[in-house]
Amino acid sequence: MSRPIAVGVDGSDGSLAAVDWAADEAALRAAPLRLVYATQWIPHQPQAVRMTHEERAEEAGDVLGAMEERARARRPQLTLAAEEVEDAPARVLLDAGSEADILVVGTHGLSGIGGFMVGSVGQEVVADAKQPVVLVRPDYREDAHGEHGRNKVVLGLDIDDAADEVLEFAFDYAARRGVPLHVLHSWHAPFLHRHRVAADTDSGPRAEMASALAQAVRPYRDKYPAVDVAEESAIGRPADRLVEEAADARLVVLGRRRGHGSHIGSTTHALIHHAACPVTVVPHG
Repeated sequence: MSRPIAVGVDGSDGSLAAVDWAADEAALRAAPLRLVYATQWIPHQPQAVRMTHEERAEEAGDVLGAMEERARARRPQLTLAAEEVEDAPARVLLDAGSEADILVVGTHGLSGIGGFMVGSVGQEVVADAKQPVVLVRPDYREDAHGEHGRNKVVLGLDIDDAADEVLEFAFDYAARRGVPLHVLHSWHAPFLHRHRVAADTDSGPRAEMASALAQAVRPYRDKYPAVDVAEESAIGRPADRLVEEAADARLVVLGRRRGHGSHIGSTTHALIHHAACPVTVVPHG
């Protein structure tokens, strides 16, 4: 059996959207869906609002039951598992992700006990996960036929670090859904200086970067001949260009090199906060 798609739930609008995305992905892959709810005792929480162990367990059961019902209504064929884990949310999600093909989380969770994507917790999950992490905004809406006007996948590719894991994820996702893939590489002034090329000539950075981009993508064009691929090499800040392309995309895919500690990079940070569609961060290296 395929490894599961794991999704963190907490009852927030973000986790509702994450469950929808995860259920669709699990159904498409014929993979199990695992719903995970994290609870943790907060020692410095005021006594007046502190929940007992029994109250927290009851709340977890209510949330997991509602999320399981939602997933089954959306994709009745799914094999489902749902569990409460009493530990810090980041550790719970990272552990669940280590046993899954994909970890899915909502980008806005509840503060306190159930919150997944609040401040440093979300960054820790993205920075430390061993598997791809999909970040889903609360306003995500997509039916079984795809969201209106959102029928492309955008891959933000660093041609100096064009990892196979990142390319494979983007091409595979586009192929499974039969949608076009837009591969975007953009650069700004420091990149031009590093490569010592003139910015105003056709034989300069545009031609050089376009050639490098085509070379990086070619093996996956050959592997996925049915995917309609557009390549773009453009001057500009990568985060700005990717946020712009995300406006009519159904998914943005980014890479993250392992071993950089808790730093997720300015481009990933910008996309998590500003992309109008789900964002996948694929670890590699």
